[in-house]
Amino acid sequence: MSEQLKAAIIQDDATGRVLMLGWMDDEALGLTRETGLVTFFSRSRQQLWVKGETSGNSMHVVEISLDCDEDAVLVRVQADGPACHDGSTSCFTPWLWRTILQRDATGDESSYVARTLLEGTAKVSRKVGEEAVEVVVAALSEDDERVVSEVADLWFHTLLLLRSRGLDPAAVEDELRRRVR
Repeated sequence: MSEQLKAAIIQDDATGRVLMLGWMDDEALGLTRETGLVTFFSRSRQQLWVKGETSGNSMHVVEISLDCDEDAVLVRVQADGPACHDGSTSCFTPWLWRTILQRDATGDESSYVARTLLEGTAKVSRKVGEEAVEVVVAALSEDDERVVSEVADLWFHTLLLLRSRGLDPAAVEDELRRRVR
């Protein structure tokens, strides 16, 4: 690699969601254009790699744009699966979802997340119902601090429910975006 690396921002063509950031040299950019599959230059391995070559989560190029200085690339893609190595739709996943994924992956029963997920979707669903009732009660009869606390519990348990079903919160965002159009 003799030339400068360019930051490559990968964006989902359908949703506009930023999926990940990688690095491209001129060879990676050329191969991306030529093959229609996103190819990066791995800084750690000092070699080219095609996104999805081991995971199967390839990214098909829709459009490539360079910024005005030609030192950054925006690649709009159609992705075959999650962009992130942790299974998330995007590497720019909110911290709470990432925390849930990490704690679920450990299977450590001392973790509330892992323990609750091991109990199954029915248990998580009941917890979501309880938390929803607590939000309503707080909204009607308690102070703002309590409302915020109860909504936090509801959001958290709703994310647990999504995880228990193998769903990514990005699917909910996509559904809401679809409804606005």
